[in-house]
Amino acid sequence: MRSKKLSIIGNGMGTCRLLDELLQRGGTLRYEVTVFGEESFGAYNRILLSRVLHGEPADSIVTKPSDWYERHSVQLIHRRVIRLDTSRKTIVTDDGQSHRYDLALFATGSQPVVPPLDGMTVEGGELRQGVFVYRTMDDSLRMRAYARPGDSAIVVGGGLLGLEAAKALSDRGLHVTAVHVARTLMNAQLDELGGEILGRQIERCGIFVRTGRTLERVYGDEHVNGASLDDGTHLPADMVVLACGVRPRVEVAHASGLPVNKGILVNDTLATEVPGVYAFGECAEHRGQTYGIVAPVWEQAVVLADVLSGVRPQSRYQGSKLYTRLKVAGVDVACMGVREPQLDSDDVFQITEPRRDAYRKLIVRDRHLVGAMLVGNTAAAGRLVQLFDRGDPLPEDPLEVLCQVRPGGSAVDRTVCNCHKVSEAALREAIGNGADSVEALGAATKAGTGCGSCKTELGLLVSRHGKASNGARLVATS
Repeated sequence: MRSKKLSIIGNGMGTCRLLDELLQRGGTLRYEVTVFGEESFGAYNRILLSRVLHGEPADSIVTKPSDWYERHSVQLIHRRVIRLDTSRKTIVTDDGQSHRYDLALFATGSQPVVPPLDGMTVEGGELRQGVFVYRTMDDSLRMRAYARPGDSAIVVGGGLLGLEAAKALSDRGLHVTAVHVARTLMNAQLDELGGEILGRQIERCGIFVRTGRTLERVYGDEHVNGASLDDGTHLPADMVVLACGVRPRVEVAHASGLPVNKGILVNDTLATEVPGVYAFGECAEHRGQTYGIVAPVWEQAVVLADVLSGVRPQSRYQGSKLYTRLKVAGVDVACMGVREPQLDSDDVFQITEPRRDAYRKLIVRDRHLVGAMLVGNTAAAGRLVQLFDRGDPLPEDPLEVLCQVRPGGSAVDRTVCNCHKVSEAALREAIGNGADSVEALGAATKAGTGCGSCKTELGLLVSRHGKASNGARLVATS
């Protein structure tokens, strides 16, 4: 009996995780797996793109080099998919070729939002020299090649990607101004006070911040030499970087006749209403919700692997609780749940540390955590994520949970890696079994292989709890 053909459209972080989950369940024995990826690289960690912009080699963030696919009997085709012919079960690529499938899976992720700025493009519609959209590995490499110390750069967008780009360019010696349309930075994740405190931290890095402003026009002849804001301010600029957010990438689904709202509509098995076609990750819409962070994508990948491999065909995706822990331009940030109280009975606890520009906020409902945000001091993030995820009751004094170690015992069951929900206890066990570096811990537990924000803490755990056979302390890498 022939193996069915499973075709995955997109080769991003979601596909990377799904392939691992399928391998663990013997899915590559059940299917002939083909991955269609537009970029010339294997899968890489998009969250770490700023490292490439800083100057690290491109392969430092590649999670699946090209030879990985061959070694695991997965065909990787570097072509752009135009549409699916769902009646004939074929995938049409941009070279005119048709590829047969039995099951097709959309993992197309998101695409950048590009505002139509005056002067942004030249005749023919190409971006003016010096204007960059920041989203891919190639974008990072082009920006790195173009940036020169002493140049001026304007970064449009005060979310995670924009702030990471601003920090990387500033560290390369450029004069950087970040322009953000909202009153405060990272307004999708933080309340106004948290955004203001983050803004002060970012300015300490040497980046100028203009909030509540939009970029209206780009000036230049052959290349950019300036731009103007909506208040009439003119800023010299050798580079303009657009990092204005993302939206689900659904154009291929539209062209294929799939039901699409904001994202590709899926049910609890991540299936579309077209038989044999699934979608997951940032391009998918489940129960009216799309997700733009890593953890829900991982959870969806597990459900898909269970269903498609037949290991747990009854597995269902029920939605995700939203939480994230990141290092934003060098500043530790963690947030989860709601940003503001939703009921009159909700209690809000806030701690500000003006001298440190740090901020902690808890939103509590009936002794349960329904929201939290931490800026500049995220020591309690692992414990808070655990309480939020499990729904455990808080102490009588909720501020106690902001302590790293709970009274009466250690916090070894706290979550260290939020992306993969790896506890300190599991990490200590892996260290005891011989995981003697951050990389070894990642291989054993997947900790640190998501956003990477926990790698410093992983290194500390290895240094603290790992010992070589002769009793000498191991040296951790980060």
